[in-house]
Amino acid sequence: MASAPRDHSSAAAIPSFTPDVFDHIPVPSLLSASHSSATWLYTTLAVVLALLALEQSVYRYKKRHLPGDNWTFPIIGKFADSMKPTMEGYLKQWNSGALSALSVFNILLTPLLTASRELCLPPCCTQIDVAPVKFNPSAIRMRSFIVMASSNEYSRKILNSPTHAEPCLVHSAKQILRPDNWVFLTGKVHVEYRRVLNGLFTRKALGIYVGIQDTIARKYLKQWLAEAAADPSPKPIMMTCRDMNMETSLRVFCGSHIDDDAAREIGEKYWSITVALELVNFPLAIPGTKVYRAIQCRKVALKHLETAAARSKRAMAAGKEPECMLDHWVHSMEEPSYKGRKDFSDLEMAMVVFSFLFASQDAMSSGLIYGFQHLADHPDILAKVRAEQDKARAGGDYERPVTLEMLDDMPYLRAFVRESLRVKPPVTMVPYKTTKAFPIAADYTVPAGSMVIPSFYNSLHDAEVFPEPDELLPERWLDPQGSANQNPKNYLVFGSGPHKCIGLEYAMMNMALVLADAVALCEFEHVKTEKSDKVQIIATLFPQDGCLMKFSPRHRS
Repeated sequence: MASAPRDHSSAAAIPSFTPDVFDHIPVPSLLSASHSSATWLYTTLAVVLALLALEQSVYRYKKRHLPGDNWTFPIIGKFADSMKPTMEGYLKQWNSGALSALSVFNILLTPLLTASRELCLPPCCTQIDVAPVKFNPSAIRMRSFIVMASSNEYSRKILNSPTHAEPCLVHSAKQILRPDNWVFLTGKVHVEYRRVLNGLFTRKALGIYVGIQDTIARKYLKQWLAEAAADPSPKPIMMTCRDMNMETSLRVFCGSHIDDDAAREIGEKYWSITVALELVNFPLAIPGTKVYRAIQCRKVALKHLETAAARSKRAMAAGKEPECMLDHWVHSMEEPSYKGRKDFSDLEMAMVVFSFLFASQDAMSSGLIYGFQHLADHPDILAKVRAEQDKARAGGDYERPVTLEMLDDMPYLRAFVRESLRVKPPVTMVPYKTTKAFPIAADYTVPAGSMVIPSFYNSLHDAEVFPEPDELLPERWLDPQGSANQNPKNYLVFGSGPHKCIGLEYAMMNMALVLADAVALCEFEHVKTEKSDKVQIIATLFPQDGCLMKFSPRHRS
């Protein structure tokens, strides 16, 4: 169809125009939208810059004159360094001063999120569908400002000042172990709780445990020898030692009240708990994170341990003899001389055992692995330990189970264990949180809410107390008048103060017993690599190469 002719001449009629005809129709203004967006952007930028400036000011105000970086990396501080800590980095920090400062997440995320939400969004942004962010602010509020104490004086002051600081282990510890776990108690409640638990590590109690420890140690040594016979190549013992310690701990703590499947499940899952208890981890317990996985593993473990506690109570009520720690605990509460609390629930007993698993699985495994490495690397010390074994085992009766009395006759081995733990302490520091301003020095007060971390390494390598501090010298512990024995305040392997390791005798006994059986039954060789003397820090210290060992049966004349 032909189009109608159009007049394009300049004389074409112009339609009449009424100014308010289109006034009721909204016409978007690009200029006004752009102006609103720019205002919002500049306001947000100003708020962020102000917060970052505040962050630096707060850090410098808290740090004052302490050694440490003059400025902190915005928001995250030394978070990246803390994710993969090194012994060299720790030594540099400790050696920078008796007290030093650093920052990890020096500014809270909460104010930043709150500020951004309270800003007025421009009209052009109101149609953006932003899902609300759900989080627990307390999970993000990390103990960002950190004061490190490297001297014996300041470290002991932190450990022995419960009115100013309480243990927090690591930021994620309360999420993983549960905030109501006894290890986080303070004051009178903690003292009374600990008084009850001290009874689980008396000589009478240790006499129950030693037989279990010896049986499981021999079981694993035979397995290692059988595997070595099939394949004589060197193998790392890091995870196999952990497996042995897990089975030992579960059987010592729970006996037959925990079945094999439950013990296996706890053992398989516990590594997730270990890696989540590093000094710094992603703070939110959301699916896929280490902390989330650890919490799920804790739930599984506590379920099995609660069942064990209930079974132990029934067994003791039926008049059976104590065969494990839970039994000894339940049985001791019924003795006439017992004056402590008696109404422990299955869950409370399970949480205690769970906390003991944490200590025995990680610290004890580290100590045992380095014990093997140190013995193998020092043949002269190994020869002395072996000669002592031959003497203590009644003329070479190596099949006879080890007893407490036999361990009493092994002073050189016990001295070696103390020295090995001194040279390579499983735990080099334990974080505390200040509950109020802590005047730790005449010229410095740690702000309330800060993390304050006593270091043990420098105390254990003090040349005035331990001449040739990097050398492995068990003999230093055999002289009662020697500087090592005369300065117990420096031996901080197990901490100090109201939260000192409650199971130190058990831990040292287990290390000595396993090494005693290994020396008596096996020949072992440490295959050194360039990583053997380098440390990886996974909650506790381990050799970077996992400690490669070759085992073979010991041939005795």
